[in-house]
Amino acid sequence: MATPQKTVKVQLVRSPIGCKESHRATVRGLGLRKVNSVSELEDTPAVRGMINKIDYLVKIV
Repeated sequence: MATPQKTVKVQLVRSPIGCKESHRATVRGLGLRKVNSVSELEDTPAVRGMINKIDYLVKIV
């Protein structure tokens, strides 16, 4: 029996304009486009690391 995948919802609360290019790429990698957009992602260590990298731009919903 397969275990259900845990997910995490992330919302972009600040614009990545003026941030490092790698931080902007991380925002796009999480599937976020505009401010207040929400993306539901699989809760993996890789995704958690991306969220921690840009924690000042996003919030977990």
